[in-house]
Amino acid sequence: MTSVDSAAVVLAQSGQGAGVPIRELLLVLLTAAVVTFLSTGLIRILATKFGAVAKPRDRDVHVTPTPRMGGVGIYLGLVVGILFAQQLPALTRGFEYTPDMGAALVSATIIVLVGIVDDRWGLDALTKFVGQVTAAGVLAVMGVSWLVIYNPFSGSTLVLDQLQGALLTVAVAAVTINAMNFVDGLDGLAAGLGLIAAVAICIFSVGLLLDQGGDVAAYPPALIAAALAGACLGFLPHNFQPARIFMGDSGSMLIGLMLAAVSTSASGRIPLSAYGSRDLLGLLSPLILVGAVTFIPILDLLLAIVRRTRAGVSPFSPDKMHLHHRLLQIGHSHRRVVLLLYLWVGVLAFGAVGSALLDRTAVVLLTAGGLVFALVVTAVPSLRHHDGDGGGGGRTGRHKRVR
Repeated sequence: MTSVDSAAVVLAQSGQGAGVPIRELLLVLLTAAVVTFLSTGLIRILATKFGAVAKPRDRDVHVTPTPRMGGVGIYLGLVVGILFAQQLPALTRGFEYTPDMGAALVSATIIVLVGIVDDRWGLDALTKFVGQVTAAGVLAVMGVSWLVIYNPFSGSTLVLDQLQGALLTVAVAAVTINAMNFVDGLDGLAAGLGLIAAVAICIFSVGLLLDQGGDVAAYPPALIAAALAGACLGFLPHNFQPARIFMGDSGSMLIGLMLAAVSTSASGRIPLSAYGSRDLLGLLSPLILVGAVTFIPILDLLLAIVRRTRAGVSPFSPDKMHLHHRLLQIGHSHRRVVLLLYLWVGVLAFGAVGSALLDRTAVVLLTAGGLVFALVVTAVPSLRHHDGDGGGGGRTGRHKRVR
């Protein structure tokens, strides 16, 4: 990938980085943010009248009925952002040469419709999973699919056929969707993590554009990531504690699907010269990045499956033992838990981006330092508790009584 020095040279040669439409991407982000922010207020009213209201349950943190279906606002911001991009001359060519934007919009529509039904009436886990697979399958059928996989054991690159690529695409999408769905348990958490992930992938995609001199074939991942980042940003003022509306499954599944779509789109834009053992990180960067930004959600998902299976219940049965619940129990406040998870995911995500675009030794040291800092800050309430301070239990005592 391009180093810092070479990237600086490229940027110096052109106000927009050798044809890289950074200004237009920022306009797309801001447009999606404004549309989401303005539409979510109306959706909150409509959701209440429609009956899509989350009533407090034993495993929930909120204590008052709150409308959900906020994912519709995120969807509107995403769609308007992408359609607005189609009107910008600098971005129009990206629509002409690739099917990615159309595939993203169609699959997003499918997953949001499934989410709306679940937010209003509730769906069983199998039905939701079928909807997720259908939306991910549409991505693959419309041309957004993984192309190659590097085999580190044999040192060879496996070129995937259409079926293999589709299966991998669906698998990555299903894991990412469910990881974001599982982590959506605190006000502002899923929207903030979606924002961090989308910004990180957007930066990575811009790095691809710089590396390829602004090749229009590399526009889609940057453009979709910018629109998703803007949509998440516009939703946060409505959703950060105390939340006035929840995104519901219509939002968390949409964010997960779009993150998978962007990473899959980016995987097909890495030049063939990067394939092989000479640049393993460059080839696997999209998958590494998705793993980094969803590490905490996926870890939470795996722990939940193990915990529930050992207890003899369904892996999809709800409980109040997710990572964010445990952070509440050890003494962190609601907002502090959200900010801590932002910190963890931010360090991992931007560490992955930096390792692909910058000097790797420096990035590894900075990432290691960030992880140590995050670990210390996370453990502070427990340390205070051992010193007799009580770990801030006065603010979150009601959470400690929950099993």
